[in-house]
Amino acid sequence: MLEKLKQEVYDANMRLPELKLVTFTWGNVSGIDRNKGLFVIKPSGVEYSNLKPSDMVVINLDGKVVEGNMNPSSDTPTHTVLYNAFPKIGGIVHTHSPWAVAFAAAKLDIPALSTTHADTFYGNIPASDPLTKEEIENSYEESTGKVIVRTFKNRKIDYESVPAVLVSQHGPFAWGETPGKAVYNAKVLEAVAEIDYHALQLTRDNINVPQYLLDKHYYRKHGDKAYYGQESAMSNIHAIHE
Repeated sequence: MLEKLKQEVYDANMRLPELKLVTFTWGNVSGIDRNKGLFVIKPSGVEYSNLKPSDMVVINLDGKVVEGNMNPSSDTPTHTVLYNAFPKIGGIVHTHSPWAVAFAAAKLDIPALSTTHADTFYGNIPASDPLTKEEIENSYEESTGKVIVRTFKNRKIDYESVPAVLVSQHGPFAWGETPGKAVYNAKVLEAVAEIDYHALQLTRDNINVPQYLLDKHYYRKHGDKAYYGQESAMSNIHAIHE
């Protein structure tokens, strides 16, 4: 079942240590088949060097194991909540990458301070409210998903244009159209967290990118008028000749 998706999710998981986004087994990637209503996720606590595509676990949107010989990631309930709440995402990644975790530990948003940020995230990457004692003691991982969804709803943030979050005092989650794109977004998240940390040590001035620069860099890569890269260029050529 879902052998192609298992391979895709396995490949995305293997990118995490390559990109230095995980230490030991502190991370996971999942990917979903929306037509079947099933997603595939890394098994819990398995060393990346020992991981195989066949180890991937298949989960339904009720959070139940459908196929697999291993326990799924302990973060499976969080992924389940996000797939149900954010219907346009195709992959999710969770890591404990250190620069992003530093902002999460401080309960601070990662602000949009550079065009590196604006190319991928249309605004600040939010830090969620900390989970309450009750949320932690009752369905901790499910509550983690719910606090992410609540953060985006309460702050009126579009989950497609800001495809990442910091769970306060925990760490980052990122998502995208595919598992591979989710990993890409997680790496950009870590890079801009490091950039922001250093920038904020250099000045106390307001260095948030102005709205017009945020608009320019985000929309040159996203939306109907995007022109960055070969795919966008070919789309524009086809539009001219139609």
